[in-house]
Amino acid sequence: MYSKLIGIALIHIFVICLSNVLVQHPFTLLNFHTTWGAFSYPLVFICTDLTTRLIGAIEARKVIYFAMLPALILSFFISNWFDHGYLWGLNLIVFRIALASFLAYVLGQLLDIFFFQKLRHYGRWWVAPSIASIFGNILDTFCFFFIAFYHSNNLYLSTHWVEIAAVDLGFKILISLISFIPLYGFLLNWLTRQRAFANLKII
Repeated sequence: MYSKLIGIALIHIFVICLSNVLVQHPFTLLNFHTTWGAFSYPLVFICTDLTTRLIGAIEARKVIYFAMLPALILSFFISNWFDHGYLWGLNLIVFRIALASFLAYVLGQLLDIFFFQKLRHYGRWWVAPSIASIFGNILDTFCFFFIAFYHSNNLYLSTHWVEIAAVDLGFKILISLISFIPLYGFLLNWLTRQRAFANLKII
């Protein structure tokens, strides 16, 4: 069981680290300021919801505990390396991004586990991931951007953080509902069949 939990935690860590690198690279789309992280952050909520649905809230909390500290540390070092060319040394904006990601991730995922899991008892599979994606992303996005970029030493991100957060949020919700929610349904059905098949083999 622990090897499975560690494997799931590694997926969470990968998505978080990838997103924390991408969020440092803004671009303008149709005169709106956003970042590339908008395209990867929705995966975190999909991973958490699948984890909770398949192994339960207690085990999902263990995944959060396994993932949160390594994600914080690795995000800091990876961001330092990709954006500044060194591993060591305290870069304040990188540290704030890693810390913001850590706090927003823990807050958002615990909210998902303790609150949104109640919605999983309803008949339709898409209710929980859709609501979790929308409200979880609202909380996660503004918490993250406030901690990471409010009065930061990056003038661009400090000036536009509210707009970037709002556009980022819109992209996250749109991408989640159009792309990741159908992907969630496919993965849920496939993983459920795999687990049922494994149980039959054991019997």
